[in-house]
Amino acid sequence: MKEANIQYLAGLVLRARQNDSDAFAELYGLTYNRVYNYARHYLRDEYLAQDAVQEIYVSVLKNLNKLHSPTLFLAWLNRISFHVCYDISETLNEGNLCADPAILDVIQDEHTDIDPESRYQTREEYQRLAKALESLPFQENQVLTMRYYNNLKLEEIAAAMDVSRSTVKRYIASGQEHLKQLLKG
Repeated sequence: MKEANIQYLAGLVLRARQNDSDAFAELYGLTYNRVYNYARHYLRDEYLAQDAVQEIYVSVLKNLNKLHSPTLFLAWLNRISFHVCYDISETLNEGNLCADPAILDVIQDEHTDIDPESRYQTREEYQRLAKALESLPFQENQVLTMRYYNNLKLEEIAAAMDVSRSTVKRYIASGQEHLKQLLKG
């Protein structure tokens, strides 16, 4: 987004903090499509996406005063969107973090004779994986979750995050490497 637009949004944030409902409505109007499209891509369900958007903007409204720098509004909004969508999908899937067995190859211990699929089927191992995912840098966490948990294609992830396909691939590679390091031992 252009610098002028970021400054404009920051001005709206400052006005919305002072209970200017028109400013918040304009913030909503300027960011709704982006948030909805992200939620729809992430959750793969338009009705869940609508619920997520509602929850996202309620959270934004409640926590707007906690945003330290109004120029970071879009990044902050993206982070809230990710967490809300992640929570919704986790609730729906009851903690089944490995929807795609390919993630097991990423974290497989190459020095063991244990079958990796049976090793990682226990709830304890899923919790370990969830903790490791949470400790990753935000972008890596987001991309790996969308790729392996939500089974999104690279193009869908790129569209949802508004980045290039090569950037998504770079986040996947670095996230996989970080996961391997975190899960050793």
